[in-house]
Amino acid sequence: MFFINITYKVDLIEVDRHIEAHIAYLNKHYDNGSFVLSGRKKPRTGGVILATTDDRARLDAIVSEDPFYRHQLADYTIIEFEPSKAAKGLKGLITAL
Repeated sequence: MFFINITYKVDLIEVDRHIEAHIAYLNKHYDNGSFVLSGRKKPRTGGVILATTDDRARLDAIVSEDPFYRHQLADYTIIEFEPSKAAKGLKGLITAL
């Protein structure tokens, strides 16, 4: 499992020009099961994504599809982790891996 930390490096005006394409990108990867959680940071300096893939090369390919990445609007920090404990409603994330 991976935690993707996205930090904008351009003004929000530029980010917002690509937000619809970014949402389509997110939807694609929710639909194929790669993403399970995402959202904006507060304050709005970027976002985070929780990805369920266990293959870093596959995740790198997925990240490279993001319009924010393709247009160099943000920096990405990717942290791999192995979940070992979860709240009742999220225990499926541990057993799915």
